[in-house]
Amino acid sequence: MEQTLVLNATYEPLGVVSWQRAMTLLYQGKVEVVANYERFVRGVKAHVPLPSVLRLLRHVRLRRIFSEVPFSRANVYARDEHRCQYCGNEFDPSRLTFDHVVPVARGGLKTWENIVTCCIECNRRKGDRLPEERGMKLVRKPRRPDLPRALALIFSSRFAHPSWRDYLYFGRRSQAAHGGFA
Repeated sequence: MEQTLVLNATYEPLGVVSWQRAMTLLYQGKVEVVANYERFVRGVKAHVPLPSVLRLLRHVRLRRIFSEVPFSRANVYARDEHRCQYCGNEFDPSRLTFDHVVPVARGGLKTWENIVTCCIECNRRKGDRLPEERGMKLVRKPRRPDLPRALALIFSSRFAHPSWRDYLYFGRRSQAAHGGFA
């Protein structure tokens, strides 16, 4: 069965729980239902819509772990919205690579601030040079994802049910509901 997105009282995403845990939170009176799946949980005396999004009734503090997104190829692609940071075109992940803005041979490190998503053609064109040496400009300067973007990467869109999308920040393509991630 489906999983349930749990939001803080301020509509910030906190995590994903199993449908069983979602039902427990609901019957303990700790949450309110924001959205439901089309499926139902059936019991002997109950026929309850399965919640897809729950909101805690009491605010809890976000833990520090949400501000740190693990550095990985998939997370770099997600940060850059699967767009080459030189030509600006969007590509399927199989047609992407990542590029060191400052090449390793020139002291460039494998960090959020030096790695960008790049299409294969632009990567070949840039080679082992600085972008300006090849007449190339970055679409946007690479940086470590901030808290809203970090949360979006943690709850990446491949796991997100459509009912969750109003509560997760996915860059320019959508706005988060209730002002939580403006």
